[in-house]
Amino acid sequence: MSNKQHKAGFVNIVGVPNVGKSTLMNALVGERLSIITSKAQTTRHRIMGIVSGDDYQIVFSDTPGIIKPLYKLQEKMMHFVVTAFTDADVFLLITDVFEDIVLEESYLQKLQKTKTPILLLINKIDVTTQEKLEEKVLQWKEKLPQAEIIAISALQKFNLDKIMQRIIDLLPAGDAFYNKEEFTDKPERFFVSEIIREKILLNYKKEIPYSVEVIVNSFKEEQNIIRIQVDILTERDSQKGIIIGDKGSALKRVGTQARKDLETFFNKKIFLELFVKVDKDWRSSERRLKNFGYDN
Repeated sequence: MSNKQHKAGFVNIVGVPNVGKSTLMNALVGERLSIITSKAQTTRHRIMGIVSGDDYQIVFSDTPGIIKPLYKLQEKMMHFVVTAFTDADVFLLITDVFEDIVLEESYLQKLQKTKTPILLLINKIDVTTQEKLEEKVLQWKEKLPQAEIIAISALQKFNLDKIMQRIIDLLPAGDAFYNKEEFTDKPERFFVSEIIREKILLNYKKEIPYSVEVIVNSFKEEQNIIRIQVDILTERDSQKGIIIGDKGSALKRVGTQARKDLETFFNKKIFLELFVKVDKDWRSSERRLKNFGYDN
């Protein structure tokens, strides 16, 4: 054990959709915690990833991309972002070289006023020019003069060691919040539903992925296999038909892809059963959203 003073704190990852927040979180934590697709609004919850060393514990928190809410589910998603602004010891604000700076004004003002250290990470520098990068750095220096700007590539893991070192430097002294063996605060069922939801995002177009919720009804771990039964909820009968597909082909494809990822995640054989059900207007029902964990 090191003689250094133990440090621990919450490092909250914020930014608009699709700038690489989840890719970065997974790279920093070293576990596939946050689902990653090219579609906006992939992350709906606040997902914590825990990195522990002998003399530190970093609790990373990935939040939904900042958007203007159009319905109750999105309002709940933005509530996770608001809480991330209240309990951070360090902010990781992620932007990229392509993003026009459209962070909603109220969130930008919160960051301008905060006394919490901000590491402003300009992502995707592996696919841009030095000139474009320098232009972005100047724009952000004007908007958030107190932020420390670091150019990164989450995908290529460029400069991630530097970020980790800066975070540890900035963390307050304190005891660990979680057991050092843990790498997330979420239960196993949560990751089952997230992995299945990722496959739905990848396999269906338009509104379908956003009108779907995945509910894990049973998760039974036996010696050599985990048996999982899941309901995929959608809002309309027509959507149910699209999700199932011709003779069940679309649903079977989702099931096969999800099962492979689940076997990798749990390192165990998986038996997965998927059912599609209609639950009209679940995205607008306070009670249903609470049941689905959108009340924190």
